[in-house]
Amino acid sequence: MQQFDNVTVIKKANIYFDGRVTSRTVKFADGTHKTLGIMAPGDYEFGTEAPELMEILEGDVEVLLPRSSEWVRITSGQHFEVPGNASFQIRVHEITDYCCSYLS
Repeated sequence: MQQFDNVTVIKKANIYFDGRVTSRTVKFADGTHKTLGIMAPGDYEFGTEAPELMEILEGDVEVLLPRSSEWVRITSGQHFEVPGNASFQIRVHEITDYCCSYLS
């Protein structure tokens, strides 16, 4: 999907890690929401409340998912899922454009 139609975009940005990760929230008529964002190179750890689907639209990252001891490389056009109430680590190798869908 290249675009979202008939949505509400929250103007205020979500800013993390001193501005190295930012996103905007997109709300859909059915009550679901996603975030669209950019991550600068660096190492980060995120916590989840709901299960998430992270799509890497453009970029190159490695992720260490919950209950795993192996880093997995994810590049442009690929995705990964994170369970709810968990945390994951991510190494961003280049500026990365992403879309996070909340699956609950």
